[in-house]
Amino acid sequence: MTETRPVILSSADAVADRIVEALEGRIVLGLPLGLGKANRIANALYRRAAADPAIRLDIYTALTLEPPSWSSDLECRFVEPLVQRLFAGYERLDYAAALRAGDMPDNVTVSEFFLLAGKWLSVPEAQQAYMSANYTHAAGYMLDRGINCITQLVSQAGEGADARYSLSCNTDITLDLLPVVNRREGRFLMVGETNAALPFMGGEAALPADRFDLVLHTPGEEPALFATPKEPVSSADHAIGIHAASLVKDGGTLQIGIGSLGDAVTAALILRHEEPALFAEVLARLCHGTVPEGRETGRFETGLYAASEMFVDGFAELYRAGILRRKAADGALLHSGFFLGSAGFYQFLRELPEEERDLFQMRGISFVNELYGNEARKRADRTDARFVNTAMMATLTGDVVSDGLDDGRVVSGVGGQYNFVAQAFALEGARSIITLNATRRAKGKRVSRLLWSYGHTTIPRHLRDMVVTEYGVADLRGRSDRDCIAAMLAIADAAFQDELLSRARDVGKVEPGLHPPDAAKRNIAATIEAALEPARESGWCRTFPFGTDFTPEEQRLLPALAWLRDNTATKGAMAATVWSALTSGGEEQRHERELARMGLEIPSGWRERIARRLVGHALAQSSAYV
Repeated sequence: MTETRPVILSSADAVADRIVEALEGRIVLGLPLGLGKANRIANALYRRAAADPAIRLDIYTALTLEPPSWSSDLECRFVEPLVQRLFAGYERLDYAAALRAGDMPDNVTVSEFFLLAGKWLSVPEAQQAYMSANYTHAAGYMLDRGINCITQLVSQAGEGADARYSLSCNTDITLDLLPVVNRREGRFLMVGETNAALPFMGGEAALPADRFDLVLHTPGEEPALFATPKEPVSSADHAIGIHAASLVKDGGTLQIGIGSLGDAVTAALILRHEEPALFAEVLARLCHGTVPEGRETGRFETGLYAASEMFVDGFAELYRAGILRRKAADGALLHSGFFLGSAGFYQFLRELPEEERDLFQMRGISFVNELYGNEARKRADRTDARFVNTAMMATLTGDVVSDGLDDGRVVSGVGGQYNFVAQAFALEGARSIITLNATRRAKGKRVSRLLWSYGHTTIPRHLRDMVVTEYGVADLRGRSDRDCIAAMLAIADAAFQDELLSRARDVGKVEPGLHPPDAAKRNIAATIEAALEPARESGWCRTFPFGTDFTPEEQRLLPALAWLRDNTATKGAMAATVWSALTSGGEEQRHERELARMGLEIPSGWRERIARRLVGHALAQSSAYV
């Protein structure tokens, strides 16, 4: 392209035409993960390729975002109004719809290295095209495959020759790719799509306008940003958060992730900072009467610095609470590679004065997730680091399962979890903290997330460190297999301890006389509820500690629908639940507002009458549902 860069266009189709022409119909497209995708341009390219088999479009990306979907009438009644309210104006990705429908054109491929958790398990094309990669290796894999175009959502500051474009939410892979493609022979296009709602992040995220070849700029016509609703935080989550928060040192470094456990850790850190005596009391109750040696319960006098691949809402909360305030050598409070969160989080960033927003520095993922490159500075900044990550399962000998199932299907991806575990061993005073609930529900039954063995591993047991459930902390670093097993049994749910211990004894990994400590027999949900009671009475440990987009009716429906899902998971359970709902009578009269939200205030036909009774019954049964 010989025009003055960038060429500003007001049509996504016009941008796509330019890309196809410049690359002669052979497009190897890099789309940032998550929020930073230029969805309108991607859709225009997809439409061009779908209509013209002579065009070849290969897409490499991660974390394709989609609004929630449903698989039953009751789910539809709850989810569809949410989608209409929370995701109005969001531009959905056409390639995602084609993948789900199984009608992807032969000349288009999509490979992701991180999937939206659990959403692509039943889509063979997505499973087959999945690219297993550590986050820091993804850029290299894209280069190996000949990436020749990046299309990215950007934020604009200034006009004309003074314009700058911020990579904003996704510096992660783009900043790692650009220096290499600048040196490489061959045509490469950098394409931006502006969105005024996207916060302008400065520092290395801000690029001069002439770094872009094409920019789609449609002021006032931009699609809405994808915003993630806050998940409810359970009692078990809060207990995990309190245990994890007691492992964080004042003056240290923190990494956390998205979701209910990330929110639980954030809320617990704020509780510790604002009411240390109450925090210590609740921690002692969770630990059967005494705060274990080495746990931290005091205020954050020096404060924390964050080095986290994902800049989540929680860090904004920690900043507002005065906890995130220890600066790195360059003056930043946080270094991160990408962000994704709630609408309120984006607003927080947009409304910060520029000098405050510059405290949050977006960098290439190689800077955040690795130590090499400026290693001495990183080591000095990342003192007493605590890298807190979430897992799906863990074995008694310390293997961690976070991304896939033992049948080979991928739930999400490795992402940066391995990078931070490795950093925990490479940095003096650092620890890896793996958090997970002790149990989950499968087909209506509680099953243990702590297992004897599993046929897939994300983090191998030679990198075992700290594992946290609602029942406590297992410190596994440098311990023998026998001692690891004993420590893991102590944080397992009481209902599964005997079975797990029997497996260990059968293969000779523990002596016949080993038993979990007596206190571990109290590892039940009721113990957690009782331990959290003083915090709840003081207004802490709320289901939505940082607010929610759900209405009061929806907040009451969430546990009810979860109860109903678990109690209708098998044919027998469904029959029993339906019978109980039909014979109980009158329960739905107390929940008219919730039933109206589900469109069941005036049922039409026998199906809706049964649905009304079921939902009313579930609302009555689920008030203390765990």
